[in-house]
Amino acid sequence: MRTTRRAFVRASLATAAAALLPTTSLLAREGSAAHRVIPSTGEAMPAVGLGTWITFNVGNDPVLRNECAGVMAAFFEAGGRMIDSSPMYGSSQPVIGHGLQKLGRPSTLFSAEKVWTSSATAGPPQIEQSRRFWGVPRFDLVQVHNLLAWKEHLQTLFEMKAAGSVRYVGITTSEGRRHDLLEQIMRKQPVDFVQLSYNVVDREAEKRLLPLAAERGIAVIVNRPFRQGALTQRLKDEPLPEWAAELGVSRWSQLILKFILSHPAATVAIPATTRVDHVRENLSAASGPLPDLAMRERISAYVQAL
Repeated sequence: MRTTRRAFVRASLATAAAALLPTTSLLAREGSAAHRVIPSTGEAMPAVGLGTWITFNVGNDPVLRNECAGVMAAFFEAGGRMIDSSPMYGSSQPVIGHGLQKLGRPSTLFSAEKVWTSSATAGPPQIEQSRRFWGVPRFDLVQVHNLLAWKEHLQTLFEMKAAGSVRYVGITTSEGRRHDLLEQIMRKQPVDFVQLSYNVVDREAEKRLLPLAAERGIAVIVNRPFRQGALTQRLKDEPLPEWAAELGVSRWSQLILKFILSHPAATVAIPATTRVDHVRENLSAASGPLPDLAMRERISAYVQAL
């Protein structure tokens, strides 16, 4: 029987997840940025993206809009691609559009949006409005936000994908909510991506969702890697353990991101930030060594003890 690319990638991911070998070739290299593979196509994707929840909700303030554009510029310069947003994120969508226009619409952009409405018929016009805000010809990925009206919207998105008006289809949850329903959807629906919360202290996804994503060949976007900043804020006055130097990190944010990315089912983490130095630090976390299984447990235990 002929082996398809999707089946091969699924099998490779499942094997890696079972062994949990974070230094595996799942981290492909393109230039200076570390990449992960999108299982459904084999497309390489930088392992750290950019979230926009709260941070890009700056309204029409020209100074703050330009600061967001500066964050985006640093993100692309460091090799980033995926920017994630939602109609729920206030003015974030037009702020992204402003930044893209100012930067000359970088061709490397991987646009990740969401549909967020309880009305099935309101889905397509909402997606179209989002596309106009961004100023892109089409989205690379559209996700059903927090499982809202998921049956209806997934049907719409699968039809859009078949028509070529979106490249990938996904579904999201956050803060550990409704994992049972997300698992059912992952088992039965041909989604390309799932988005969920996962970090050094919130590890519920390791039990079923991350192994299932590897088994089913579904890419995983990790939201709230820093618990919306609460985790890094809590740790900011705590010194890094000496053994963190083995991973080449100098910031807690980098150590946390390395923990996340060391799980082979994690495709992209999407920390949000308002600072250029932070976006550069975040992107650099995907480079260099990643923790092995013993180091992962050491990191988690150390942070949870603080």
